[in-house]
Amino acid sequence: MLFLRFAIATDHYVIEAGHVAEVLPWLALKRLPAAPAWVAGAFSYRGESVPVIDMTRLATGVGAPERRSTRLVLVHYPAPGPQARRLGVLLERATGTMRADVEAFRSSGVDLPEGRYLGPVLDTEDGLVQWVRVDQLLTGEARALLFDAAQAALADEAHGAGGAGVPA
Repeated sequence: MLFLRFAIATDHYVIEAGHVAEVLPWLALKRLPAAPAWVAGAFSYRGESVPVIDMTRLATGVGAPERRSTRLVLVHYPAPGPQARRLGVLLERATGTMRADVEAFRSSGVDLPEGRYLGPVLDTEDGLVQWVRVDQLLTGEARALLFDAAQAALADEAHGAGGAGVPA
């Protein structure tokens, strides 16, 4: 299976390439006031409001660094198909892919309720790589908050009530 490879600090992660709709450079985003810190904002993509989460901040509490290798990855959420929505995910060093046999991944041995999106690990020559499950990134509450808030914020901006900014 093909995976998009990225990092959080010095650790390596992957997401299934089949979930990826597009990989974009870091863009200016409309902030979503009162949203959780890991919500980077929203932007309009082909007429659709797309919420964006900062994967590094979600995992560690510290925002993704503004680097040329930090990408805004549009994923099919919760999974590819007719019911999928687009979700933007800021990913550090999301510049490469990796092929791996799904059966080669093994349990990490740790079950973290707050890290429900963290899947099994694969031992590679670069060290352990952990599979991030796109369909598990958001709780039901977060999903409702993000998709409703993104649409409302961009509607407000279209009527002159807000400004765009780059996430911290």
